Amino acid sequence: MAKEGVTTVSLFWRIFALNAVVLGTATALLLWAPVTVSVPVVLTEAVILLGGLAVMLVANAALLRLGLAPLERLTRLMTTVDLLRPGQRLPARGGGEVEELIRTFNAMLERLEQERAASSARILLAQEAERRRIAQELHDEVGQSMTAVLLALKRAADQAGDPLAGELRQAQEITRESLDEVRRLVRRLRPDVLDDLGLVSALTSLTHTFATHTGLRITRRFADDLPALAPETELVLYRVAQESLTNAARHAGAERITVALDRGGDSVVLAVTDDGSGMPAPCEGAGIRGMRERALLIGGTLDISPAPSAGVRVRLTAPVTRKQH
Repeated sequence: MAKEGVTTVSLFWRIFALNAVVLGTATALLLWAPVTVSVPVVLTEAVILLGGLAVMLVANAALLRLGLAPLERLTRLMTTVDLLRPGQRLPARGGGEVEELIRTFNAMLERLEQERAASSARILLAQEAERRRIAQELHDEVGQSMTAVLLALKRAADQAGDPLAGELRQAQEITRESLDEVRRLVRRLRPDVLDDLGLVSALTSLTHTFATHTGLRITRRFADDLPALAPETELVLYRVAQESLTNAARHAGAERITVALDRGGDSVVLAVTDDGSGMPAPCEGAGIRGMRERALLIGGTLDISPAPSAGVRVRLTAPVTRKQH
């Protein structure tokens, strides 16, 4: 809608006016300039006419470029906009239909970002609920069944003679390793330590377990004055750290990783830095986009950039939201 008291001019009439100005200027020059056209046309007259045509074309192109510049900016934004990087807007300038088009596009982006954030929140919450359910079933059903099998194998091995006792103890060891793997899966699906002891303890446990199973050297640096956070914020920070560690081990070929948790004003900053081979700028898979969606869920920002020396640094800035009592 046009603003009150402002007369809007359509794009058609603006282009028409630009061309009219150029043609009118050319006509005035032809009328008042001391230039005549002979028959046949002599060389100097042809040069003057062609020069005037060139000037008209250049002036017309420059004025049209100026008038259509807002549309070009809008086109560039349309081709590069990413809903996982919210806040990309164009200033509503240009007048008339162009200004209205830019304003409408900005409103559409706002609506799409809100809808995307809402749908991502529902998906992520459903995903966490499903992970919790699977972890509970693994712990209650599979874990207990394997524990019972382990105990039965132990009793059978104690009562059996050689060589059967040796085979039973070997089966017992395989079952114990499988039970440990099930427990690791349960912790990855739903870290109970996060609910029981908080974010710092959960990240400490995560990095220790990760270093043990991958052989990577992981350095932890956690600030002492971290504020209390809402459960969903702690969960997002934990999942981003988990995904960052996995990416560094699987894709970057890293040897050393630093996990830092600091306070910056009214926010908490998680930084995971590796010394791997780095990541091409356009290369963002499902894992990284998943981290961006989680960051949006809590109103945070995720930045992935080259590390100061080598490798990649993943930096999540999460606003402080107090725990609900």
